[in-house]
Amino acid sequence: MSKKRDPITLEVMRNVFQSVAEEMGAALIRTALSTNIKDRRDCSSGIYTATGELVAQAEHIPLHLGLMPTAVKSVLKHFPPEKLQPGDAIMVNDPFICGAHLPDICVFAPVFHKGRIVAIVGNLAHHVDVGGMSPGSCPAKATEIFQEGIRIPPIKLRTGGKLNEDVINLVKYNVRTAHEFEGDLQAQLAGCNVGERRLRDITEKYGYDHIISYMEGLMEYSNKRMRKALESIPDGRWTFEDYLENDGQAENSIAIRCSITFKGDEAVVDFTGSSPQVAGAINCTRAVTLACVYYTFKAVCDPEIPSNEGAFWPIKVITPEGSILNPGFPAAVSNANANTSQRVADAVLGVFAQIVPKRVQAAGTGSMNALIIGGINPRTNEYYSFLECYGGGQGAMYNQDGMDGVHTNMTNTRNAPVEVIETEYPLRVRSYRLAPLTGGEGEFRGGAGLLRELEILDHNAQVTISFERLKNKPWGLYGGQPGTNSECVLISPRGEKEKTSSKHAAIVGAGYTIAFMTAGGGGYGSPLNRDPKNVQADVLEHFISAEQAKSAYKVLIDKETKEVDEDGTKTERGKVAVKKD
Repeated sequence: MSKKRDPITLEVMRNVFQSVAEEMGAALIRTALSTNIKDRRDCSSGIYTATGELVAQAEHIPLHLGLMPTAVKSVLKHFPPEKLQPGDAIMVNDPFICGAHLPDICVFAPVFHKGRIVAIVGNLAHHVDVGGMSPGSCPAKATEIFQEGIRIPPIKLRTGGKLNEDVINLVKYNVRTAHEFEGDLQAQLAGCNVGERRLRDITEKYGYDHIISYMEGLMEYSNKRMRKALESIPDGRWTFEDYLENDGQAENSIAIRCSITFKGDEAVVDFTGSSPQVAGAINCTRAVTLACVYYTFKAVCDPEIPSNEGAFWPIKVITPEGSILNPGFPAAVSNANANTSQRVADAVLGVFAQIVPKRVQAAGTGSMNALIIGGINPRTNEYYSFLECYGGGQGAMYNQDGMDGVHTNMTNTRNAPVEVIETEYPLRVRSYRLAPLTGGEGEFRGGAGLLRELEILDHNAQVTISFERLKNKPWGLYGGQPGTNSECVLISPRGEKEKTSSKHAAIVGAGYTIAFMTAGGGGYGSPLNRDPKNVQADVLEHFISAEQAKSAYKVLIDKETKEVDEDGTKTERGKVAVKKD
């Protein structure tokens, strides 16, 4: 092994590994074919030891990054290091092996130096379709994994540098958008190729022993940092409970119960008491549950800890088998990523809010708010699958308002640009804006939700909608009020409106508009303590109404009406004078 590790070199190597992971992600995004990856960036990249421990990851999707160590370790059980050779690449998507849902395909490749494995590089990309009973492969009404798409066990995509075309063809014949699937899979291989080249060069420069030693050193350092952070939390046991509203099969309240026991420099997170697994597609694999716990601990305890396996060594997670958070085969799981994962994060944050309230935000929009539209594109007479997840209001903190219209907690994707949507798909964007009056009142206001309106053009489309907080509002903290609910409305060409359920699947006709509004974030602190000038600004920006200012904040705002010269319309402008009621 290398000489004794010094802190300066450790920091240099941390940045080396981080930069390689980031470059891998950039290569994947630049070369991808689908809008979901090249524009929305629904993908993640990381570097792992030869035994599957996370060493470094790009700043991508927290959910992906947290579950990928489970995936690579599972792959190595099927293909142990001694059975791998330079040029190999393995793909997998089976949730009961790698932990993700079926559209999330993982690709891993070993990195060799003079006959020895230095590391494993890998990425995960959300493909827009992998078969199943509905376009997008996240059916709201699925009751078993077989309805959700094609299951891929760990299988060699490439052997000794030679691509396995038969494997690719097997999958292509089972998906609706074969061209995009192949393009995105090649992009994943390109990302791995970049990682392999960079790590080989680095190993050639510094030596095998040096690289292995500093990989271990980084994990040990993160372990020490997390243990130090846990020591600052008082010993004890705290519990919090939150709920999912339904599973797509029945309007049943589904409990996520989280208890955390802190003792010294360790923590035990116990989900005993959470609901049993359900019939619908919101069952959450243990790998996803672990990702949520690890993300939340890092965010609350020490956000600057280098992201690697060592940070999570002090944390034990209990997920009873057969529960909503560790379901048995062949449970449907496709919509857990978008919904259940966010509720797990909320539950863990709810525990921390009782202990370290200044480090925790109120509940955010509470879902990835998934909308999938698919069918035959009348322009090309070929299948298309449009997928988008919408942000919403972030929960407020003790010293700042929540951000408006953002993804929170377990996801970090971008939106699809309006121009791309209207160019690539038979859809028209009617509206895309912040939703007024949605953030929860408080000394610090919850962030506003989003409103996206999409019109279906010239064809009947199969639509899948999956979200939460239709009934249960995102909770506020310490006197802060909850954010508003989400809702989705179908608007007919004649203007008739019909509200959907939160797990909805239907054929929607040409000319219909889907109006999807996401939940606002919860507020923090008593609204009576909010600065009246901030209340006035909220009214002027339409985050709250003048009536809310008076009823919730006890602030009166005088208004005057002025003419707008350009179009003759009137607009209300608040006067400077603001006073307490």
